[in-house]
Amino acid sequence: MQLIYAAASPFARKVRVLAAETGLLERIELLDTAVLPTTLNEQVNALNPLGKIPVLLTDAGEALYDSRVICEYLDTQHQGPKLLPDGAARWPVLRMAALADGLMDAALLARYERAARPAELQWSAWLEGQLGKIQRALAELERQVDHLQGPLDLAQIGVACALGYLDFRFADLDWRAAHPGLAAFHQAFAQRASMQASAPV
Repeated sequence: MQLIYAAASPFARKVRVLAAETGLLERIELLDTAVLPTTLNEQVNALNPLGKIPVLLTDAGEALYDSRVICEYLDTQHQGPKLLPDGAARWPVLRMAALADGLMDAALLARYERAARPAELQWSAWLEGQLGKIQRALAELERQVDHLQGPLDLAQIGVACALGYLDFRFADLDWRAAHPGLAAFHQAFAQRASMQASAPV
């Protein structure tokens, strides 16, 4: 398998962490590429019409995109405990994983607005809207932080990668101050070898 990714992408990091935690990383060739919204990357566009990473090329030659799809696929490719449980336990994990993805979406859009758009074209109200989504997501994750305990699952990985991205790109938010439960969770989770090896640069 091959994974087209960028080291700074929290979505790609989520896939890399899951692959490492399930023992699949040694079966995946990592192809690092940077994709900005304003840059055409023909390799990525040929595999994903949306031009987004990560993209996983399976051993059968099929291109899978969207980190949620890739993670679900990889969870079928190992013999250990599944990170997406079956039955009633599945929906709380998927819901929290979706909240983490939404936080990452908002953070990426805010980052692009600040860093990629010329200053004279930046829309402050829109940026504040994205930052508001981040704050609401953090508040809800703090409220549900007890769900981040127990056996490893996709929600834990997604939340940890989302919080890591805030540290990487939004240190000024100081998200730990108002979210002690999340801060404690992230401090512990960030010590995992999979997180250390995939830290954004």
